[in-house]
Amino acid sequence: MAERPLTETAPRGWRALPAALRIGILFLAARAVTTAFLLAAAELSGVGSRFGEGANLATLTLGWDAQWYWYLAENGYPTDLPLTDSEDVAENQWAFMPIFAYLAKGLGVLLGSWGAGAVVISLVAGYLACLVLYRIVRMRASDDVAIWAVVLFASAPLAAMFQVGYAESLFLLWLFLSLWLVMRRQYGWLYLLIPLMAFTRPGVLAFGLFLGAYGLWRWFSRHREPLAPAEVVHIVVLGLLSVVTGFSWQLLAGAVTGESGAYLATELAWRRNWLGAGGAGFFPFDGFLQGAAFWFGSWGLGAVTGYIVLAASVVGVAALLLFEPHVKRMGVETRLWSASYLVYLLAVFFPQSSIFRLLLPLSPLWGAVAMPRATWWRVGMLGACLLGQWWWIYNMYALGNTYWQIP
Repeated sequence: MAERPLTETAPRGWRALPAALRIGILFLAARAVTTAFLLAAAELSGVGSRFGEGANLATLTLGWDAQWYWYLAENGYPTDLPLTDSEDVAENQWAFMPIFAYLAKGLGVLLGSWGAGAVVISLVAGYLACLVLYRIVRMRASDDVAIWAVVLFASAPLAAMFQVGYAESLFLLWLFLSLWLVMRRQYGWLYLLIPLMAFTRPGVLAFGLFLGAYGLWRWFSRHREPLAPAEVVHIVVLGLLSVVTGFSWQLLAGAVTGESGAYLATELAWRRNWLGAGGAGFFPFDGFLQGAAFWFGSWGLGAVTGYIVLAASVVGVAALLLFEPHVKRMGVETRLWSASYLVYLLAVFFPQSSIFRLLLPLSPLWGAVAMPRATWWRVGMLGACLLGQWWWIYNMYALGNTYWQIP
């Protein structure tokens, strides 16, 4: 009598397969779709595109920032900062962290080229990030929700990052592992993962802010969940480690070049493409204010309108993280990370077309998107993801010929 219900409710067919296998099949299917989009973009690339006529999958895969990572792997970091004709610091390798570039070079020795190593790392890290995302969502929701979160993540508008020579896949893997360990209250591996994040791409300072907020939340909620002294030590030390490693790159760049502001000047070199030399200074949170004035002024709507939209967006996102039921079900860790990362972006970034790529670390929120169980909602979200993916690939790779078409 007791065995029959158990037999009837046991997973069958697709659901009986191991999660790692199901996710692997879904990830490969998503990569096939992205590859088709990239091939179509290569065919549509013309004389006005950055890639020109005759573009192919390899040229697109290793385009844009992938060229910087390759150049870094081959030439290292400059000891003398390059200058423009106007004596401003020019774009250079100090804007790119070393781990991805040199890992790709090492693997490329075995595979025959830096590009092959870079793409393999992106693909493998992307698959592993999907596995960890599944585990993160599974801690808060059903297997069905977690699988759909992976489907949306692997098919998202920026899913091309999983198979091009960018560091995003690798950074997301480190990040997801770190969040998962915090959710499990297991802190040991974070002493390795935080430096890996710090030297893969910028963003570890946001993780330090997250750990600070997380520590405060744990302290004030210790009547519900006991907070052991060992946990307090881990959270404080790991937060400090995030801050130290986050600023260490600036110190290293200054030590090598002999110019204390080398890293900041290098990052601001990209901002001059939009604002010119006069508007390329840095003050925390000023970038988004400048961006609101720049973009809404360009659209003929005026800077004041831009400031209003920016303020309304901040309030709207805060309300979403605080009150939206599906987001709340993802847990306080995901919400605190999302808020911390958005504050970090507001503090340091000038909004331009790369903003879409820089929002990828918010991907744990795909779990909230996948929670509504209605088929029309999930299929509709998948369709929107694929449509957005084609729009992004078409503009950034098939066209890629103006200031708002830079990935």
